[in-house]
Amino acid sequence: MLRTRRNGFTLIELLVVIAIIA
Repeated sequence: MLRTRRNGFTLIELLVVIAIIA
C-alpha cells in the first residue's frame, strides 16, 4: 500500500493528514 490510489489516499498522504490532525 505504498502507491495505492484505490481510496484516493496514499500512505504518505495518510501520514500527512494524521500529522495535521494531531
